[in-house]
Amino acid sequence: MFHPYTTPRQPPVFNQRPPGPRFLNYKNRGLEGANSFPALNKKPLSPYKWIRPPPIAAFVPPHMPRMSSGHKRQMNEYNNPPAVKHQRLDFSPDPSLAPPAIWRPRFPDPAVRQPPRPSLVGSHQVPSSPNFSHHPQGLSVTRRVFNIHLYANDTLSGQMVEMFEACQQQPSDLEHKEMIRANLLQEIKKCYKGARLYLTGSSMNGLACRTSDADLCLVVEQQKRSTILRVLSRLRDVFKNLPYISTTDLIKAKVPILRFREKDSNVEFDLNINNTVGIRNTFLLKSYAHADARVKPLILVVKKWARHHKINDASKGTLSSYTLVLMVLHYLQILNEPVLPSLQRDHPDCFDPLMEIDSVPESSSYVPSYSSRNESSLGELFLGFLRYYSTQFRWSELVISVREATTFLKSKSWGNKFICVEEPFDGKNVARAVYEKAKFKAIKAQFAESYRNLFAKMDLNSVLPVRAIIEHESQKR
Repeated sequence: MFHPYTTPRQPPVFNQRPPGPRFLNYKNRGLEGANSFPALNKKPLSPYKWIRPPPIAAFVPPHMPRMSSGHKRQMNEYNNPPAVKHQRLDFSPDPSLAPPAIWRPRFPDPAVRQPPRPSLVGSHQVPSSPNFSHHPQGLSVTRRVFNIHLYANDTLSGQMVEMFEACQQQPSDLEHKEMIRANLLQEIKKCYKGARLYLTGSSMNGLACRTSDADLCLVVEQQKRSTILRVLSRLRDVFKNLPYISTTDLIKAKVPILRFREKDSNVEFDLNINNTVGIRNTFLLKSYAHADARVKPLILVVKKWARHHKINDASKGTLSSYTLVLMVLHYLQILNEPVLPSLQRDHPDCFDPLMEIDSVPESSSYVPSYSSRNESSLGELFLGFLRYYSTQFRWSELVISVREATTFLKSKSWGNKFICVEEPFDGKNVARAVYEKAKFKAIKAQFAESYRNLFAKMDLNSVLPVRAIIEHESQKR
C-alpha cells in the first residue's frame, strides 16, 4: 500500500521476486491510467529460458504499531478519522479457473492413510482431531491450483458449476464499475477536494454475479451523522444532473447510504461515507474466496437460492448477502474435515483490526495458502449447508463466529435477536435486520423445505429455476 501523493514503496521481499512495480496505479484517473506505462528501454529481450523458482517465503506484514493510549479504539470505524487508501483492481488468478489437474494432499505421505471421504452432509462438530492443522506463518506459501470441475462428479454439482460459470462477475463487469467509480470521483472532488472513493463488497472480493449491486465507500473528513447526511444530500443533487445516473435515493438507515443506478448497465450502487470496515472485510472475504475453489460456486448458488425464495433482503427484514456469506463460511469451517480455516486466527497480522486502512492489502496472495483434506463435492456441501441450518444449528442459543471458526453462546449483550452472526472485525450482529418472528420462522422453514426437496431429488431445479436464472444473467453478456 502507498499514499497516492508519494512514490510507491517497494513490496515486501518474497525471497527472490523479479523487480518492478506489482500494482496498477490508477491515481483515481479511471481505466486509462492502467495503460500508461513508460518504456524503460527498447533493447531486444534475451532468449527466454524458464528456471524453476525457489520456494516462496510466507509473507509477514510489517509491524503495525498499536495505539499508545491506554484507551481502546472504538470498534465502530464509522466514527474514526478517515484514512486514505489507494483504490486498484486486482485480477489475481482464480483457482477455480485453472486448467484441469489431479488433486493431491498438500503434503502427501505414502505411509499415512488418507482420511475417508466425508459423509454426504458432513458434521457440524468443531474440529478437534489431530488430522486438523492450520499452516503456521513460517511455512512456505505454495498455491494449490485445481479445477472446480474436479468437484462436480455428480448431476447436482455439475448444475452448480454451470450456474457459477454463467453467472459469475466478469472482468469487463468490474472494469465498468471501476470506470463509473472514477467518473463519480471527479464529480465529487468538485465539492470535496480531499475525497477518496473505493469499490468494496462483492464486486471486489470475487463473490459477485453479473447482476450484483456495487458498494462504494466515500472517505471524507466529515464524521458526525448530521454532517454525513448533508454530504449525501448534496451528492444526490449532483448525481441527478449526471447523464449516466438515474433514480437517486437517500436512505437514512443506521449507516446512511445514497442509492442510484447507472443507466447503461442498470447496475445499482450503494454509496456510504467513512464506513471503512467494509474495506477490511472485503479483503477478508476475498482471501476466503481464493482459499478453496468450491467457495465461490457454493456462495453464488446459496445467494441465488435465498434471493429466489425471498429471504435475502435486509431492507425487508430477512438476511443480507453479507450475512449469508458468513453463514456459508462458518459451515465450511466446522466440518469434521474443514474446507476452510479461520484466517484471522491463523494469520492475525494479515487481518489486524487496528491496521491502518491504507495498509490493508487487496490481493489474497498476501495470505499463506490452506489445503483442505475435505474432498466433498459441491452438491454434498450445498446439501450439508441446508441440513446444518435446518436440523443442527441452535438458532436460539448460538452466535456464529467466522473469526474464531466456531460458535459461542448468546449473552445479554446480543439482546433478543433471532439470528446472531458476528461481524469479523467490529463484533456487531450483521443479522440484526431479522427482528420479526414471522420473518425468522419463514427463513427457518425455507431451509427445512429446501433440504427435504434437494435430498429427495438431488436436482438443483428442485430448489431453483436454474435455466431461468442463467438466461437472466446471460442477458448481461
